[in-house]
Amino acid sequence: MTESDLRGWYMRYIAALNAHELDGMDEFIADEVLLGGEPGTRDAVVGVLKGIVDAVPDIHWEVKELLFDRDGIAVRAINTGTPAKEWLGVAPTGASFTIVEYAIYKVRAGRFVQMTNLHDSAELRRQLTA
Repeated sequence: MTESDLRGWYMRYIAALNAHELDGMDEFIADEVLLGGEPGTRDAVVGVLKGIVDAVPDIHWEVKELLFDRDGIAVRAINTGTPAKEWLGVAPTGASFTIVEYAIYKVRAGRFVQMTNLHDSAELRRQLTA
């Protein structure tokens, strides 16, 4: 894929996340994928995403920076939402969060084969319990 192709493909992935269209993730994620360096599956990724959407129905990912290096993608995104259910051990209080997420991906044959996502979970919990 060219950089332009990767950009369009990745932005379709973000649009699917934001629309909570998680049943079509086979377009984006390989059957088997490395998750933070550990073997995993697309089903596991989708399960985590469905859990997030269930607890935080207004979860939103906004891409701020997007860099490409051959088959690699690096992203800085802003994640926002207001949990409606207990999430990460915190009961819903009506508090919202805004956190920065950094993600690094490898893409082969048009799908993620490696996914690493980093965010400050302590800051997220601080915002939800403030």
